[in-house]
Amino acid sequence: MFDSGFGGLTVARAVIDLLPDENLVYFGDTGRYPYGSRPHDEVRDFAAEITEWLIENHSPKMIVVACNTASAVALDGLRSSADIPVVGVLEPGLRSLMKVTVTGRIGVIGTVGTIASGAYQTAAARMGGDVDLTCQACPGFVEFVERGDTDSDQVRVLAQRLLAPVREGKVDSLLLGCTHYPFLARTIGEIMGRDVVLVSSADETAFEVRHLLERSDVARPGGAPPVHRFVSSGDAESFAAIGTRLLGMAMTNVEAHRWDDR
Repeated sequence: MFDSGFGGLTVARAVIDLLPDENLVYFGDTGRYPYGSRPHDEVRDFAAEITEWLIENHSPKMIVVACNTASAVALDGLRSSADIPVVGVLEPGLRSLMKVTVTGRIGVIGTVGTIASGAYQTAAARMGGDVDLTCQACPGFVEFVERGDTDSDQVRVLAQRLLAPVREGKVDSLLLGCTHYPFLARTIGEIMGRDVVLVSSADETAFEVRHLLERSDVARPGGAPPVHRFVSSGDAESFAAIGTRLLGMAMTNVEAHRWDDR
C-alpha cells in the first residue's frame, strides 16, 4: 500500500481492522509529498517507481494505491504493468456513493490534482447510473490535517467557503475523495448538514480488498501474528510521530527509504 504521505493511513487502518490477519507494508512518499499539486506525468512516474519497489522488495499479492491523486492519474498504467491486482481508492468510494444516494445528486471533494484529472466524472459515466455529480477541489484541507488542526475556526472558515458549491448543488451524499479528509469528517458534516451522507473511500477500499482476496482464495489464514511495516521516503521519526496520531496505534521502527535522485 502506498500514498504520497499520511492520508493513506486511513485506508491502512480500515484494512487492518477489517482484515486483522493480513500482513501489510505501507509506503509513505513524504520525501516527495504532496502529490495533489504536481504534474500528472510526475505522479505517474512516482506511482510506478513505488509499485516496482514494493514488488521487488516485498513480493506482495496485491497493491493498494491509497492515494486519490495517484488513483486518478496512474491506476490504469499500474494495472497494465503489474502482474498482481492493483486496487485504487476512487472506484470503491464512488460505487458506495452511487448506492446511498436517494435524489441522484452526489458530490465529491478532493485535491486540486484529483478533481482536475476528471477521473471521478469519467468513472461515474463508465459506471452508469442517473446521477448529477458535483466535484469540488479543497486546497488547504490536507495541510490542516497534517498539522493536527481539524476543528479550529480557520478550518471552519475555509471549509464553509470551499464546500459552498457542493451545498449549492443540493447533494444528498458526499464522497471524501482524499484519504486525509475523514479526519475532517465532523467539521465537514456540520457544514453540509445532517441530511447529507458522508462516504469514506478508506472504508470502501478495505471492503474491496477483502472481496478480492476472498474471491481469489489468497486471504491469509489466522495463526501467526501479522506484520505491519511502515516505510517513509522522508523523515522517519516525524512520520512515526504524525502517523501514530493519525493511525490510532503505535508505529514503531518506521523504516527510512531514500530515492537515488535525492
